[in-house]
Amino acid sequence: MKLAVAGGTGVVGRHVVRAARDREHDVVVVSRSEGIDLRSGAGLAHALDGVDVVIDAANATTMRRAEAAALFTEMTRHLQSAGGERGVSGLVTLSIVGLERVPLGYYQAKLAQEAATKAGPLPATIVRATQFHEFPAQVLARARTGPVAFVPHMRIQPVAARALAEVLVDVAEQPTGGDTVEVAGPAIADLVTLARATVRRRGRHFAVLPLRVPGAAGKAMRTGGQLPGPGARIVGPTFEEWLRTDDSTHPAF
Repeated sequence: MKLAVAGGTGVVGRHVVRAARDREHDVVVVSRSEGIDLRSGAGLAHALDGVDVVIDAANATTMRRAEAAALFTEMTRHLQSAGGERGVSGLVTLSIVGLERVPLGYYQAKLAQEAATKAGPLPATIVRATQFHEFPAQVLARARTGPVAFVPHMRIQPVAARALAEVLVDVAEQPTGGDTVEVAGPAIADLVTLARATVRRRGRHFAVLPLRVPGAAGKAMRTGGQLPGPGARIVGPTFEEWLRTDDSTHPAF
């Protein structure tokens, strides 16, 4: 099977590429480093020659709603258009659990991406995941100021990016189109607790202080708006087990 992985060098995408190749699939990495611009569509049609299914794990670097929505929808439309022209049989799009329940600009941008995914000619499956085990380190990289990092209270049920990648390849191998699949890790925890554990694991020495995000978004974060539903696919490892692996050293902060 020939798979194209959009965002194939990112936090999840690089694991998708590895998982697909381990299963002996032919893999095309769709990224700027490979000369393909998802936003303009340059180089995309050629890259999708002979591809059976596209896995879209591409991300936006901005958290601003309008900018992120424009980026996500443009990339998705190009994948749908070029995929339809090249005879691709399906699209698997990575999204986030709880988009409707947490009124964040970035989440609204992901909802726009989901709408664009469903509107295209390719049969599409949306895989909604909880935050990654890598998420606390990502937050720390943005939140640290000198000897402290302010981390928001969030009830999450994180999943390892490597494990999520395996699910994405599973779905690509048997695409159905029209479905939404939820994926989460084994345990619920507060982001502040996970951030502190990450700091200890890295041997760093700064304080992680809780931040109470105001408004409806903050309340949804604290009260489980980002937790999966009862039908979610649960995959390990736990966060504590993951901390003992080499994956836990990335990203830097």
